[in-house]
Amino acid sequence: MATTTWIIAADSSRARVLQVADREHKLLEVADLQTDSEPRFNGRTGGPSSDRETTGAVEHSVEVFAREIGQYLEKARNQHRFDRLHLVAPPKFLGALRKELGKEVEKLVAQEVPKDLSWFSTRELERYLDPKA
Repeated sequence: MATTTWIIAADSSRARVLQVADREHKLLEVADLQTDSEPRFNGRTGGPSSDRETTGAVEHSVEVFAREIGQYLEKARNQHRFDRLHLVAPPKFLGALRKELGKEVEKLVAQEVPKDLSWFSTRELERYLDPKA
């Protein structure tokens, strides 16, 4: 039976879900998830606390997006859409994403790459992630 491998190339605002399509390791994009949440403020501007509010809002937005990705992966796992998972994300977001993975999804993680490659084209990702290239 063939193993279905997914690669998640993500940052704090976008997650590309790619599937290894054939023996030549060509990648097909399965989904392109983007955060729709932007930090919102209570109408206050300026003042000594605004930097902390901005940081807190951004961190919350990152956590929410990581949770959405975790839920997407859990649903896909329940539908048997992948058997193995590779996570590619900047170190800080990789940590946030790791916290949001369910235990069963976590078991399917074969590799973690702490780099921001979400903006790479599919072909660039194929070359970067293929050790033979």
